[in-house]
Amino acid sequence: MTQKSALDLAKSLIACPSITPATGPVFDVMEAMLKPLGFEVSRFIAGDRPEDEGLGGAVENLFAIRKGKEGARHFAFAGHLDVVPPGEGWASDPFMPEVKGDLLHGRGAVDMKGSIAAFVSALHSLPSDLGTISLIITGDEEGPARFGTVALMDLMAERGITPDLCLVGEPTSVHRLGDMMKIGRRGSVNMWITINGMQGHVAYPHLADNPITKLGKILSEIDALQLDDGTDWFQPSNIEFTDLSVGNPAHNVIPAKAEGRLSIRFNDQHSGDSLSALVREIVERNGGELHPIISGEPFLTLPGELSCLIAQAITEVTGMEPELSTTGGTSDARFLSKIVPVVEFGLCNATMHKLDEAVAVEDLDQLTQIYALVVERALA
Repeated sequence: MTQKSALDLAKSLIACPSITPATGPVFDVMEAMLKPLGFEVSRFIAGDRPEDEGLGGAVENLFAIRKGKEGARHFAFAGHLDVVPPGEGWASDPFMPEVKGDLLHGRGAVDMKGSIAAFVSALHSLPSDLGTISLIITGDEEGPARFGTVALMDLMAERGITPDLCLVGEPTSVHRLGDMMKIGRRGSVNMWITINGMQGHVAYPHLADNPITKLGKILSEIDALQLDDGTDWFQPSNIEFTDLSVGNPAHNVIPAKAEGRLSIRFNDQHSGDSLSALVREIVERNGGELHPIISGEPFLTLPGELSCLIAQAITEVTGMEPELSTTGGTSDARFLSKIVPVVEFGLCNATMHKLDEAVAVEDLDQLTQIYALVVERALA
């Protein structure tokens, strides 16, 4: 079969608006790319039950597998077809892919339809006698991620499918393609603090109970925490306050309630539960209530076979020696790491989530070569 370029495949995907949570046409295009390559494609909708209302909306997922020779290993590629809203002010239609000079412009070009296109393009050049290859593709990574990769993992478990190695195509490169790959990510927990007081006149404070004073004490105590000094692979965990709300329009009224919100990005010395317990003790001791939501736990795939395979392929194609990093936000690798060694590597992230998102056409070609080398050597 004639190899289709990553550029052409990326254009086809970008041309399908797929703001998170994604369903429909973009998955039709994805399925049409994979079936001629011998993949068995399964698609399903999750998050569409009445009890799921308000948790992010219905999302589509796709699992494709091409079984290899008996006893051979299984290599999985994971990614997402949903994109963040484009926003106003683009120089051209964000869902009309356009090559300007050396760059392909369009929402999702970098994050991460370009990487998916490069992987599919790489599949065309791979020998037919390799092991099993699968693609774990969701439409719910940019949103709450409740009904995406987790649901795909449930499907794989039902079928008794467990990959041996997994590559996530998130945009990990910083200045040049190949300068960074991710072998782990910090965990994330967001916490809402509520302090109920008693409304009253500021001239009669003994007849009221000011929640702002209590909230200030709580925030000061939390701010004084030093969670850790970092590890060999992780930077120190950090606490950031992200919102304070009283909603009091009157200058002479002590409010009845004050609220605050904070976010903690944490390394593998902690868990979402342990940090929630730590903050809860401070909040409740000062008369408040805490509502934490854990977005993800930290994970680390120690340097080994998979990271070496990827690093070697990167160096051969680009001449770069990638930094092994755990920086940045969360990704769906936090889920997949529970069942398989996982490393993230993809395009340059400078324009992801920005206006006029764009990827270098040369980077798409080089990423295709890197992915092909990785898969072939992993399954040889």
